[in-house]
Amino acid sequence: MYTSIAEFIQEWNQEAGSTQKVLDALNDNSLQQQVSSEDRTLGRIAWHIVTSTPGMLIEFGIKVEPVENSGTVPSSAKEMAETFRKVSADTIDAVKQQWTDDSLKEMVNVFGMTMPKAVTLSLLIKHIIHHRGQMTVLMRQAGLKVPGIYGPAREEWTHIGMDAPAL
Repeated sequence: MYTSIAEFIQEWNQEAGSTQKVLDALNDNSLQQQVSSEDRTLGRIAWHIVTSTPGMLIEFGIKVEPVENSGTVPSSAKEMAETFRKVSADTIDAVKQQWTDDSLKEMVNVFGMTMPKAVTLSLLIKHIIHHRGQMTVLMRQAGLKVPGIYGPAREEWTHIGMDAPAL
């Protein structure tokens, strides 16, 4: 749980930055990749991250502009990535302008649960991490290179002069 807005922003910058790397690695053809016809496509998961971020902030009581045409998944991976860049910056601005370190202790009702505002910000970050993980699996299936998040991805080991770990 965060005790300051600065702590949240530091972690948001790291996790949103990692999510941005994943979104930037998508291409238009990869957006239709899916596990099954009953599951979200890679594009729908990506768009969900983009659009649900302001949606969650609004649920938390933070005023932010929702993504236009959020119900329609774009066919352009670049459009999704660019929209997330804006959403990510808007997230930082809105939290800094509307909440204070002291307000993080205030209780709010979110999705039918009462919790401190600081916990809501943690949920926001965990949400993008969760869906980013789903995306990386679908990216591999689509033949895309997955960027390293918490360490080198398989393809990145050689760039640091090391062999990828054995399977």
